[in-house]
Amino acid sequence: AFFWLVSLLLASLIWFVSVHLSDREDAKLQYGLLVFGAAVSVLLQEAFRFAYFKLLKKADEGLATISEDGRSPISLRQMAYVSGLSFGIISGVFSVINILADSIGPGIVGIHGDSPYYFITSAFLTMALVLLHTFWGVIFFDACEKRRYWCLGLVVASHLLTSGLTFLNPWYEASLVPIFIITLCTGLWAFFTAGGSFRNILKCLSCK
Repeated sequence: AFFWLVSLLLASLIWFVSVHLSDREDAKLQYGLLVFGAAVSVLLQEAFRFAYFKLLKKADEGLATISEDGRSPISLRQMAYVSGLSFGIISGVFSVINILADSIGPGIVGIHGDSPYYFITSAFLTMALVLLHTFWGVIFFDACEKRRYWCLGLVVASHLLTSGLTFLNPWYEASLVPIFIITLCTGLWAFFTAGGSFRNILKCLSCK
């Protein structure tokens, strides 16, 4: 979570400086800078995810050195899951905190012609982001370990696409549906990456 916060701080600083060095009266330019800031934020998040992977690898080597059997007590898949979940939770907190602040009032959502589904849609989007970060963490760590650079590229591309789709709001049908499709596909990918199979699912459902 700390690594995600540092990436957000750096992205915010870049966006803040860009805005103050540009023409603040140009609405189209400011919107472009907002899109630019979102893209920079995504790239920095993935860069810090990689930095965290390298840090954990060093820690893993140290744990293996001092253990009795020469093996680390924590597996790479466990670290990937915890890392992704931490990224997801802190990302979800920051996504929803301003929305919760707006819900205090005054007024009623939709009273000025805005969508009455603002809060419920935001909740679903936040849930999708938490899940996506968890899945991305599992896939990213496995790709780094096995040097599958095309997988890293797909993780970054899907993160950029998900972030870009949020700019379609308040046209929620155009953003929410594709994001959940990406979440489902990424979840299946992470499941098989972590060693899952249809046979395991059947065993789980039959309680074997």
